[in-house]
Amino acid sequence: MLGQRLLPWDYGVRNLFRRPTRSALTFGGLTIVVLLVLVVVGFIRGLEKSLSATGNSRVVLVYSLSSAADIENSSIPGRTSALLGASVDGISRQNGVEYMSPELYLGTRISTANMTEPGMGLVRGVTTSAPLVREQVQIVEGTWPQAGEVIVGRLAHSKLGANKADLAIGQQVLFDGRTWAISGTFTAAGSAFESEIWAPLTELQTTLKRQDLSLVAVRMDSPDSVADVDLFCRERIDLELKAVSESAYYASLQKHYKPVRMLGWVVVALVAGSGIFAGLNTMYGAVVGRIRELATLQALGFRRRAILLTLVQEATLLACAGALVACLIGLILVDGAAVRFTMGAFMLKVDSVGIAIACGVAALLGVVGALPPAVKAMRLPVVEAIKSI
Repeated sequence: MLGQRLLPWDYGVRNLFRRPTRSALTFGGLTIVVLLVLVVVGFIRGLEKSLSATGNSRVVLVYSLSSAADIENSSIPGRTSALLGASVDGISRQNGVEYMSPELYLGTRISTANMTEPGMGLVRGVTTSAPLVREQVQIVEGTWPQAGEVIVGRLAHSKLGANKADLAIGQQVLFDGRTWAISGTFTAAGSAFESEIWAPLTELQTTLKRQDLSLVAVRMDSPDSVADVDLFCRERIDLELKAVSESAYYASLQKHYKPVRMLGWVVVALVAGSGIFAGLNTMYGAVVGRIRELATLQALGFRRRAILLTLVQEATLLACAGALVACLIGLILVDGAAVRFTMGAFMLKVDSVGIAIACGVAALLGVVGALPPAVKAMRLPVVEAIKSI
């Protein structure tokens, strides 16, 4: 019997091409909605990846007890690294060199030759032992900074709001009343270090007229040795030091930014919800113009369930096609795009999770957006629907 079977699959596909203008507008709207979802999810995933890539369970951060979790406000004695080396066992060593990095870390206004006004950037004073501790750091262009030079992370320009060419090798940056030449560029596996500018520690101390440090980063032989550094800090109460593993420190930052990530998921839900309402509006318009067609199909013997599935099929096909185009645009334009943030800068990440969420939202838009108008159209009596204009 004709009423026992579904409409042919290609019937719904052909209907999309019978109304090219309406289909194109619906397709464009769904693509924009899915792309917005992909951008927001990419922001959340990029932030999470940046924080997780920065922490190392074998690296211990020693900084001021009074600074809480704000290392920029930390100030510890310059001899701290020497005291740690003499008192703590388990520090990684190779060829007599201790994997210990005394650092001066600050946020300051930085300008380049082409910037109309200075931007807020992050500067870290380091020694040549810094790459031993921050093992994810790799120089991709140029050389390690010498006197009067700095090396910049690949996302430092995004943090400053400057052009990438302004921080190329040979260019100059100005901060704290001194001009520095750029000697190279480094990457750090997507971690927060990539938005920083690194300068020689002693020169930065001289420029700032400071002899203290912000922190000492120590790489241990094993994660279990972290307790030895913590014990040293507890015993030397005169120094007022605090020891935290780097992974634990950046895990706490993830908790700090949890409201931001939650807000991002709320935005995803709102965008998806707005897309569903837009789909409802579009599908209502599409179904109203096809009432006579749908009634004729019922008169021919097709059940309402079969016609309903065809309408859902049409909407889902458009939504999935929009999702494919949105994912393609996201992989080309969104993935790897740099975003400024309070902690520095990070890159948007379009990964399998983001694509899965975007495709899920598209499928939801197609099904949920098509059901209510289709059900309403199916409730009209066949004779009344055929007479409608």
